[in-house]
Amino acid sequence: MILVTGGAGYIGTHTCVELLNAGFDVTVFDNFCNSKPEALARVAQITGRKPELISGDCRDRVALVAAIKQSKASAVIHFAGLKAVGESVAHPLSYYDNNVVGTLRLLEAMQESNVKILVFSSSATVYGDPVKLPLTEDHPLAPTNPYGRSKLMIEDILRDYQHSDHSFRIGILRYFNPVGAHPSGLIGEDPQGIPNNLMPFVAQVAVGRRDTLSIWGNDYPTVDGTGVRDYIHVVDLAHGHLKALEALGVSQSEQKNNQYSDCLTVNLGTGRGYSVLEVVRAYEQASGRSIPYRIAPRRSGDIASCYANPDRAYALLGWQAKLGLDEMCANSWHWQNSNPHGY
Repeated sequence: MILVTGGAGYIGTHTCVELLNAGFDVTVFDNFCNSKPEALARVAQITGRKPELISGDCRDRVALVAAIKQSKASAVIHFAGLKAVGESVAHPLSYYDNNVVGTLRLLEAMQESNVKILVFSSSATVYGDPVKLPLTEDHPLAPTNPYGRSKLMIEDILRDYQHSDHSFRIGILRYFNPVGAHPSGLIGEDPQGIPNNLMPFVAQVAVGRRDTLSIWGNDYPTVDGTGVRDYIHVVDLAHGHLKALEALGVSQSEQKNNQYSDCLTVNLGTGRGYSVLEVVRAYEQASGRSIPYRIAPRRSGDIASCYANPDRAYALLGWQAKLGLDEMCANSWHWQNSNPHGY
């Protein structure tokens, strides 16, 4: 049994689909602050298997202990947390409370329950402004906003905890820019309010929910002056979590010895960067819709380019991204067009 915190969210639901399809039993622990129960009903519709649901907040250690006991979990995938960079700048205490304190309570609950395997949802924001590209896992860690700093704080806590107890198996997955949706069109990204990320904003312009896309700066030293990012299909990302569980010794039928004496830390990205305008053009092709946009001044803190070197994930996990920008845009459009107002 795998306990998935934040399992009703965007990446969580796609990972639940892959876990269930791979034969794992899944229990979701979620407070629905940024998600909806309908998403889990869609997971059941896709897989023919219903994940168990326990409502609760990761800052509640007692609730977590009860959830681990009730689910009989042998491992935890930890997605629960806030994730918007701009919001973290405006409300840093909320981010440290939800992300850092929530993870501390989870680790305490796992320690009390003798559950020793954790896969953690980290972020490429821990690298900050790249010193060199592509980004490798040994790049200096210097996040530039509270969201990224909360992720780095958690990574440090995990490394300290694993150093104190080598029987604790930890995978730290540094995501780049998750986009796209399940090819069924049943689950996808459903941001509350104004989207913080590029592709859901483009999708909402394409479907008519918003009039115009703002492109923040066109004078960067990139192929067309707009920012370049490493976009990864959310289904590829979900597969990365299964590969991490496997590397940490978890399979559907048995638990094996862990081969890592330190935290297993890998980038999950494609190794290819796309500019904002390249994404806009690909989305127009996928949707058959025009995406009106306007050029706005650069946003403070934005960087020109960021993309991964994913070689370590392939070497240690046997994982690599398989889906390209065309599939990312086509699947995103299928979800948005089928669900113009989300869940």
